[in-house]
Amino acid sequence: MGGGNHSVVSEIVLVGLTGSLEMQLVLFLVFSLLYVTGMLGNFLIVLTVISDSHLYSSMYFQLANLSFIDMWVSSIAAPKMISDLFKERKVISFQGCIAQMFFIHVIGGAEMVLLISMAFDRYVAICRPLHYVNIMDFRTCIVLLVAAWTIGIIHSLIQLVFVVNLPFCGPNEVDSFYCDLPRFIRLACTDTYRLKLMVTANSGFISLGTFFILIISYLFILVTIWKRSSGDLYKALSTLSAHITVVVLFFGPCIFVYLWPFPTVPVDKFLAIFYVIITPFLNPAIYTFRNKEMKVAMRRLFSQVLRFRSTFK
Repeated sequence: MGGGNHSVVSEIVLVGLTGSLEMQLVLFLVFSLLYVTGMLGNFLIVLTVISDSHLYSSMYFQLANLSFIDMWVSSIAAPKMISDLFKERKVISFQGCIAQMFFIHVIGGAEMVLLISMAFDRYVAICRPLHYVNIMDFRTCIVLLVAAWTIGIIHSLIQLVFVVNLPFCGPNEVDSFYCDLPRFIRLACTDTYRLKLMVTANSGFISLGTFFILIISYLFILVTIWKRSSGDLYKALSTLSAHITVVVLFFGPCIFVYLWPFPTVPVDKFLAIFYVIITPFLNPAIYTFRNKEMKVAMRRLFSQVLRFRSTFK
């Protein structure tokens, strides 16, 4: 895989989702609605947490950062996917494809670490409530946030440092609507077996291992609460169910795409759509509809906006 990049490929052709004009129209309307709604919902969460002093805690700090990451997840691939629906020839430059893969894995790695820190936050809040303020202070939140982005960048660079040196001299068509490593490295005109193993280990097994660690940690929290007081189990389960749902939505597609040995295009495309469009749309609904403090804070924010507008009438 060494020897430098001898590519003659200057652009990557994306097959897209469908060739049917009717389906393109339906997908354009549905995806545009989901994308805009998801962006507005996540932006509202970030704005609410920043503007409301009642939400100045570790949990809401991390929730705002999750929403910020989800805005990036959508924006990396969704706008181009939507704009490409009515294009007969869907292309992206070679450099643009590399950049898209870089940011996808940076964001994915950062979100993975953020979900772990959110699980730790819930553990401290539920199992060590008297020490919560001291343990999960502002300094700890900043350290966890810096660690998330640092690990995300390292996770992405470890893979792309090998990919950019591959020779691409033949086919340039990817049966997807965005660039990602598993399909991209198949275009290389050299043996990529070792690189595929590295990508599987880096993205697949790490995702699977992290997923099980998170699920086990949530089960540990529930067992601890059940031993302490079975009456509090339902309340804890209600609190953790939102986190567990987000973890499943995030890790499910990642594990399937990077570990499933028999890739199928329709399933891969559906999971990719789920990851870049549906999950960022669902996350705000999952957290805001189940969180009383967030709903109250949003009502306060809307009231402030209305009062501000009324003073200028």
